[in-house]
Amino acid sequence: MTIKLQERGRGKFKPAPDYHINDVQKILFEKIAEEMQTIVDEPDTYSNEDLYYETNKFNIVSLFCGAGGLDLGVELAGIDCVCGQEQTNEALQDKESFNSIRKKGLFHHVYSNDFFKEALETYKKNFPSNVFTHYSDIRQVKQFPKADVVLGGFPCPGFSEAGPRLVDDPRNFLYIHYIRCLMQVKPMFFIAENVKGMLTLGKGEVFRQIKQDFEAAGYRVYHKLVNARDFGVPQLRERVFLVGVREDIEFEYHFPEPTHGEGLLLKPYVTLKDAIGDLENDPGDYFTGSYSTIFMSRNRKKNWDEQSFTIQASGRQAPIHPGGLPMEKVDTNKWIFPDGEENNRRLSVKEIVRIQTFPDWYEFSAGENTRMSKNGLLDKKYKQIGNAVPVELARAIARPIADWLNQNK
Repeated sequence: MTIKLQERGRGKFKPAPDYHINDVQKILFEKIAEEMQTIVDEPDTYSNEDLYYETNKFNIVSLFCGAGGLDLGVELAGIDCVCGQEQTNEALQDKESFNSIRKKGLFHHVYSNDFFKEALETYKKNFPSNVFTHYSDIRQVKQFPKADVVLGGFPCPGFSEAGPRLVDDPRNFLYIHYIRCLMQVKPMFFIAENVKGMLTLGKGEVFRQIKQDFEAAGYRVYHKLVNARDFGVPQLRERVFLVGVREDIEFEYHFPEPTHGEGLLLKPYVTLKDAIGDLENDPGDYFTGSYSTIFMSRNRKKNWDEQSFTIQASGRQAPIHPGGLPMEKVDTNKWIFPDGEENNRRLSVKEIVRIQTFPDWYEFSAGENTRMSKNGLLDKKYKQIGNAVPVELARAIARPIADWLNQNK
């Protein structure tokens, strides 16, 4: 927790002594009650008749679902437990085969929520039609549907140089709505994902508070910083996962050990050549245009035998395709393309889909704005893909939960 001092200027926030869990819970309930007073029912809000549950499966509610990377990875983990990973991977090669095998999995998606319209359209294109997709600001959802598992990568709270935000600060309050969902629904488990930087905001005070808030909702919370490349993703991407186990459930979650790396018992890292080498002559559409001085201030190009830089939620900021000569540093904060800008391009949409370990058949929507430029439409897709949790990483994180549920169903 943090406390707010009345002095002006820098340093007006400082860490407070640890609060008892009941004190944190009291503040949460008070703040949630305040938030509830601001909620206005939307005309297109859902009713129970809109929700379809599978009684013989574990039902999922997904918040901030985006294009569905976390959701698909969790679903794969649930199919792996029943069918085996080899059979799942074989079916995953085409959409029709996958749709036939996905019915055998442990999990069923009931409800998914996001306020990014095109991302939700993408979600609809790739998940069964009986999933209720709710295009709504999470702050306007009064009651969340019941579920066994809640998923979602909540936006990272804001942070000023003065200090970490407070649990009772009205700004940047979205993660509390995730907690509000947990308090209403009381799922068995939750999985949340966030950027690496949240661990160091306010010298760690912000993260400490966030974890304490999740624990106050009635969960044992496990967290770890993981790198996607350690789990078969051809990308250097560090993310924080929080996994919650409801207090009454006798299960201790352990994060999976890396499957890929340089050790004798590990599979080799997946390289760019492995992932997108076959697309070199058929890359599909990619974002075009000049490169800013900021973009050219550091290396943006990996070799074929390496993993990609982190895929950003922006076409303009997409890494450079590995073909041709490496970039060359010519001055402090200045790099160039020695073989010319015309011989270098950004990674295409099709390529970053692979790098984020979505299957090739996964369809991304750019919306229906016919007045938008080609780059503008493409950027809608880059944003969705870059914001997503890599599918194979989500699959690995969810597997211990899926295994336990399969053994105890």
